[in-house]
Amino acid sequence: MRPDLRQKAIAICDRKIAQKGESVGLSFYAFFANRNDDPDLLMEAATWWIKTHQLDHFEKAAKIREMLHAGR
Repeated sequence: MRPDLRQKAIAICDRKIAQKGESVGLSFYAFFANRNDDPDLLMEAATWWIKTHQLDHFEKAAKIREMLHAGR
């Protein structure tokens, strides 16, 4: 995952956790606006989420943040 997407995803996880608590779940769609304005970036996030790590559609934001910080 490219560094700018990784940093954006971490910031979104941090924001969601701050708003709703440690148990909040999210999908990779949370990293994007409601329109598909960057399909390559969306596919990169989807590949990381689905193919690389075989995550469920919704995962705990804290788990995703930890994975991103670890460079996985």
